[in-house]
Amino acid sequence: MTRVKRSISLAGDLAAQIEAAAAAADTSVSAWLAESAAHRLRMEAGRRAFAEWEAENGVLTEQERRDASLRVDRMLGLGEARQSA
Repeated sequence: MTRVKRSISLAGDLAAQIEAAAAAADTSVSAWLAESAAHRLRMEAGRRAFAEWEAENGVLTEQERRDASLRVDRMLGLGEARQSA
């Protein structure tokens, strides 16, 4: 995979938090930032896809949203943790 080197500027406190998070994850700052950016891009793509689906099929009801949230929690193994919290 081709890598592109970038120079970025960050607020001091943000840079320190990123460095600490990367260290805690036992990875480099570059890898941590790349993973974080990829995650954000996936989330934004999901939001766009959901908005397109709703535009074509109609807005989900509150019950449909709750049901979907419960299904996602179960898939991620979060169902019991959230219910007991």
